[in-house]
Amino acid sequence: MKNKEERFELIKKIISSEVISNQDDLQMRLLSKGMDVTQATLSRDLKSLQVIKVSDAKVGYVYRLPSYEQLHPASEASQSRLNYLADGIRGIEFSGNLGVIKTLPGFAPSTALAIDESGCAEILGTIAGDDTILVVLRDGVGRNDVIRALVGLMPKLEDRL
Repeated sequence: MKNKEERFELIKKIISSEVISNQDDLQMRLLSKGMDVTQATLSRDLKSLQVIKVSDAKVGYVYRLPSYEQLHPASEASQSRLNYLADGIRGIEFSGNLGVIKTLPGFAPSTALAIDESGCAEILGTIAGDDTILVVLRDGVGRNDVIRALVGLMPKLEDRL
């Protein structure tokens, strides 16, 4: 059995060079390259590699490795990508130090990753499903502070929250 680093490199190579839209496809491609992995292991590997699913006009959703710009937004191009994520946000509600962001199906993982990697001081962290993100606010941070931070990250949200 090959080690974890080799498996990670093979997963990254496949995702970078092919159109992979689900774990079954990826698992089959790995098997065809001599790497037999379980679905549970593959799922953990994708999470460790911070693989995201993004919308593709031709095939629906596809796996992508996050680029430096996606993880560290600063340029105009990456700001445009973050605004694209804002198009998928339907709203946010709060209860105590928790917020729940509702998104269109498939937008939550990418949006949560962008929020987590932004270094937003108001947010301790996020947990994403397919269309819902749980946002944990830091102690002493108010709802308006979080909304301002999210709008700073994704300006298109200003008129939507």
